[in-house]
Amino acid sequence: MAGLNLRNPEYYINREMSWLGFDERILGEAKDKSIPLFERLKFLSIVSSNLDEFYMVRVASLKDMVDAGYTKKDIAGLTPKQQLAIISTKTHELVANQYSTYNRSLIPAMNEVGLTVVRSHEELTEEEAKYVDEYFEENVYPVLTPMAVDSSRPFPLIRNKSLNIGALVKRKETPSRAKNEDADKAKKKNGAKAETEFATVQVPGVLNRIVPLPCREGKKIIFLEEVIERNISKLFLNYDVICASPFRIMRNADLSIDEDEAEDLLKEIEKQVKRRQWGKAIRLEVQDSIPKKLLKILVDELQIEEEDIFRIDGTVDLTVFMKVYGLDGFEEYKMPKFSPIPVYDVEGAPSIFDAIQKKDILMHHPYESFEPVVNFIKEAARDKDVLAIKQTLYRVSGNSPIIAALAEAADNGKQVSVLVELKARFDEENNIVWARKLEKAGCHVIYGLVGLKTHSKITLVVRREEDGIRRYVHLATGNYNDATAKLYTDLGLFTCNEAIGEDATAVFNMLSGYSEPEGWNKLSLAPLWMKDKFLALIAREKELAVNGEEGRIVAKMNSLCDQDIIMALYEASNAGVKIDLIVRGICCMKVGIPGVSDNITVHSIVGNYLEHSRIYYFRNGGNEEFYLSSADWMPRNLERRVEILFPVEAKELTERLRHILDTELRDNLKAYFLQPDGSYAKLDKRGKVPFGSQDAFCEEALEKKNTHQKDVKNTRVFVPETNPAK
Repeated sequence: MAGLNLRNPEYYINREMSWLGFDERILGEAKDKSIPLFERLKFLSIVSSNLDEFYMVRVASLKDMVDAGYTKKDIAGLTPKQQLAIISTKTHELVANQYSTYNRSLIPAMNEVGLTVVRSHEELTEEEAKYVDEYFEENVYPVLTPMAVDSSRPFPLIRNKSLNIGALVKRKETPSRAKNEDADKAKKKNGAKAETEFATVQVPGVLNRIVPLPCREGKKIIFLEEVIERNISKLFLNYDVICASPFRIMRNADLSIDEDEAEDLLKEIEKQVKRRQWGKAIRLEVQDSIPKKLLKILVDELQIEEEDIFRIDGTVDLTVFMKVYGLDGFEEYKMPKFSPIPVYDVEGAPSIFDAIQKKDILMHHPYESFEPVVNFIKEAARDKDVLAIKQTLYRVSGNSPIIAALAEAADNGKQVSVLVELKARFDEENNIVWARKLEKAGCHVIYGLVGLKTHSKITLVVRREEDGIRRYVHLATGNYNDATAKLYTDLGLFTCNEAIGEDATAVFNMLSGYSEPEGWNKLSLAPLWMKDKFLALIAREKELAVNGEEGRIVAKMNSLCDQDIIMALYEASNAGVKIDLIVRGICCMKVGIPGVSDNITVHSIVGNYLEHSRIYYFRNGGNEEFYLSSADWMPRNLERRVEILFPVEAKELTERLRHILDTELRDNLKAYFLQPDGSYAKLDKRGKVPFGSQDAFCEEALEKKNTHQKDVKNTRVFVPETNPAK
């Protein structure tokens, strides 16, 4: 590759464009008429949810860069200002496409299956209008707080992501005002009109946004904002309401924390989280029918740029369709619910520790249950021989059984150390609550490391046994979250391998006491050595290919945007290494560049479950190596986070990982393929048998369950005859 500049911006895709490309793929699922209708509604909602986060974090960050005069170009050769211009064009196209799908395809489809969404309160029948007005009086009116703006009442603070109704109102003429005849005459003489004023009311999040209407057949719903808009005059009794329209704003939610200066990180993050609600407004969503004068007031007061105004043809904030998905009575228009099967390597053992002693156990969620992970902590909390439990927590569920088990362990006198990552974006408040609860229970709580996020997923249980101290370890690609474990695909490993146990102890010593070991047995950590490890593994495949051997890399992850890793892959591809990548979301690499990336394919699977696991395979001249990790190939994972890469070595388990990768590479139903121009496309399935990897894993799990049940049923326990007379 002499003379070839692998840093050429033409070889890379801008990260933000790749993120938006992922949203386009999700929208593609909402458009797909072969998918059950309510699943399509769910994908439509996810697009809106993703765009919210994209603006609050990525766009906010770029705007901060522009404000600070930062002009450094990204790997695709774009300055922050150029990126914002492209983002504005792309997101407006995406939102227009989203609402076109909603209006032209999904609304008619909902009507066909008996679900009617009343888009405007003006469409209500007389009977429905009466019902809505009564509903407003009884359930909504007492909760609302109307806010008027005048010389004594400044423009109110509009909360981030809240849905609001803005209105223009004019004070009514009253007898007391009419007494001032001179003032009235003066107004008439000068042709002056009574002034209009701005008012707003927040659509309360504590109330269900979906309001069912009386209906003889099927179901009919109206959204809460339409109910409020219809009755808004009741909130401003001394005013005439000239017009009203819903709006929603997005604010800068990218927290900026000087950790070196913060005396108390927990209190500082609490402070910053509160400020997130009032960050600079960076996006405004309004209906396209909003009166110009009302829009101008919003734009001026919120200081919104024209390119950040989204005029919408329909319901503002389509995330509501995740709640529509939950409506009863439409099960035939949803994917059949899949219940994870038990982990049979654990089931039936006297204790989970006995099962792990026998062999390493690999779990594939959500096809296999997450319960063994929860039970691992629960059993450790109650086992008299367990001396210590150590765990990292990044995101946990709202009512986490793991938190309860850790608290119980501390109450039972175990040494419990928990690293709770307070900087887990949008989970800061949740994690602060858990951290305080664990501290009160007597756990030793660590609030992460200064300058780094701890994103690794590891639990260590130290147990006293007949032959001495034994360490049991759980390592995973996903969070200790029993709720998302039913929605995300992830992998977890139980082991009591002595070398991994020693490394696990070193990890927690490093996190709690900054004690950095001189060497490691099996684990590789970021930000210390993991990136170098990956680069070395890729370089090894390249050297093997240069020497005439077969070079092969298969890697599955959420995102790929680290330039050093991409360059190493380009070099390996040029040397003849066959590289297949399964990258769900962001991918800054380009494929099909002659002499650079013509041996590389990139697949993105968008299915019913969110693909979250990270698997890395290297052929190594036939001495194959499989790794799992909490890390993607991104600079933040490799350079600014504590992450763990761990090997899977047992033959039975590596065969399972090989099967997972092969199955996903076979997917021609839910897989999108990166094209040389940076776009993604599905395969032409004409003449091919449709194959979806997630469907296949569900079918395999059910087959495994049926086989297990048959084996149990066919097992006969021999009971010797015990007749005392013989």
